[in-house]
Amino acid sequence: MTAPIERLSILEAIEKDIITCLHSAGQVFVELSKEKSSLKQAENHTQTFLKTLGQVESRLTEQINYLTQVSTGQPHEGSGYSSQKVLQMAWHRLEHARSRVNELDRLRMKHLQGRTAARPIQSGSNGGNGSTASTSGSAS
Repeated sequence: MTAPIERLSILEAIEKDIITCLHSAGQVFVELSKEKSSLKQAENHTQTFLKTLGQVESRLTEQINYLTQVSTGQPHEGSGYSSQKVLQMAWHRLEHARSRVNELDRLRMKHLQGRTAARPIQSGSNGGNGSTASTSGSAS
């Protein structure tokens, strides 16, 4: 797992290599522009340029591949993006479940209040509970 600070230091190293490439290319042109240019020096600077350019290319390709993996949401051992995405989805599901439970609880309370409000009217008309009134009527 590579920390963001390490990623930045890798990018800084790549930046320094790019500066080295430009410097080497400049030295080649300086050497070739002289009246008595040294072919050996020009070749050395050219070799340095090509070697450093190859390193820059491979290291930048690694960085681009890493960013491609992270941005597509694929699990990557150096990335917390996928885990963060899973966590956010879990929080979303939890909040949805909470809102549904609260809605069901509200409906249950409304139903219970409706039942308790209707009970005193029924028991008052029967003169007690409904089972006592029906048994006394059938015993006569």
